[in-house]
Amino acid sequence: MRYLLALDQGTTSSRSIIFTEEAQVVAFDQQELPQIYPEIAWVEHNPYDIWQTQLATAKRALKKAGLTAKNIHAIGLSNQRETTLIWNRQTGQPLGNAIVWQDSRTAAYCRQLRQDGLEPLIAEKTGLRLNPYFSASKLKWLLDHHKNARQLAEQNLLAFGNVDSWLLWQLSGGRIHACDYSNAARTSLFNIRTGVWDDELLEIFDIPPSVLPQVRPSSAFYGKTDKAHFGAELAICGVAGDQQSALFGQACTQAGMAKNTYGTGCFALLNTGSHLQLSSHGLLSTPTASIGTTQHYALEGSVFVGGSVVQWLRDGLKAIHDSTQVEALAASVDSSDGVVFVPAFTGLGAPYWQENASGTLTGLSHSTTIAHVARAALESIAFQSAALLQAMDKDAQAAGSQPLNQLRVDGGASANNLLMQFQADLLGIPVLRPKIIETTALGAAFLAGLASGIYTDTHQLAELWTLDRIFEPRITREAAQQLMEKWESAVKRACLVA
Repeated sequence: MRYLLALDQGTTSSRSIIFTEEAQVVAFDQQELPQIYPEIAWVEHNPYDIWQTQLATAKRALKKAGLTAKNIHAIGLSNQRETTLIWNRQTGQPLGNAIVWQDSRTAAYCRQLRQDGLEPLIAEKTGLRLNPYFSASKLKWLLDHHKNARQLAEQNLLAFGNVDSWLLWQLSGGRIHACDYSNAARTSLFNIRTGVWDDELLEIFDIPPSVLPQVRPSSAFYGKTDKAHFGAELAICGVAGDQQSALFGQACTQAGMAKNTYGTGCFALLNTGSHLQLSSHGLLSTPTASIGTTQHYALEGSVFVGGSVVQWLRDGLKAIHDSTQVEALAASVDSSDGVVFVPAFTGLGAPYWQENASGTLTGLSHSTTIAHVARAALESIAFQSAALLQAMDKDAQAAGSQPLNQLRVDGGASANNLLMQFQADLLGIPVLRPKIIETTALGAAFLAGLASGIYTDTHQLAELWTLDRIFEPRITREAAQQLMEKWESAVKRACLVA
């Protein structure tokens, strides 16, 4: 039996899952990742926390499975995207904390670039908006605010990377400074049309080329781990940003297939095949996980606060003691009773792109209880996802594609039946949940399996995808439209408050 080890480094936790070649889970381990909030709208991670939690979960997964490194055929890696780090090439030490994708400290700088008229050029080359979400402005901030950073860069002693590059560096003992196309494409420095780092973009953001990692396909041999980590060298054969990895794990390898991942945020991707389509409705264009030199693309919408709203109910409001309690609390009432919650803790992502929007609760009354707020919080995840998926559908139809007729879902919050049913009700299409909802990790395993020779092609992977449950819409389209109108009204208030 051949086994694949998937490392899935997320925003709020690190996970490791061991799969058989038939895509069956053998062992799973997860560890929460500490969040650091130095100032309002700032979010950071300790780089060593990222590495040590990921390594620890991998070792525990091997122990749980009763396996050693010699049993592992290859490693696949998926990671939170956009989160930005810099470190010294000689010492391997990071120059401070990582700036997390949710962080919006560079909002004013991005607004200035927008006012300078640079957004159309950046969008044309990268498929992205001019927004603090992406890595380029974060990297500039790190270079400008850490002592000797630019001097180290001039001496070719500074390395930049998103989380994939940092983990590759650590896993290999400093021998690999690389990233894959899907992660490079989230920096605002990579030209997704030409497939290279773009000199004009580097000049706009004042980024020295010497800090950049080498860009490789997602499914490829990257190198081997340092023997000290697992007792033997392991081949690293797959790397992808978490959302592209989830799209691959959902077997959405054909144009017209779409998935939504319900994690810390929510991320919907629609495969557009070899056609690079720019959005007219506030979405992003991004490369999918790549196999060899053939590149496919996707439309993407990003919700900044998805499942993390449940964390806020637990840690902020103290409404629940454990995240698993939220469904029962929300289901204890028949509806939100008119309460609408817009969780714009770090602004709003697609399709709104309002970085200064504020979190708001509307529709409160004397009869409102914490259960109504909990239900509104869960519904906010579906509302935000519906808004971006409807925008995605408009873009697809404008390009002559068929409208969305189903949605594949994954991520921790997709296990919530109440949420998935409400999502189907809003969208008016079936929502399909697979048996393995950790499809981000599964995608990483698939990519590694392809590059290491376990799998021959994507058709073989599609046969391994198995359905758990279908959620069919239960309300009329008129009722769904009324709900969306209430949501959009609440969003306008959240933007006015800002």
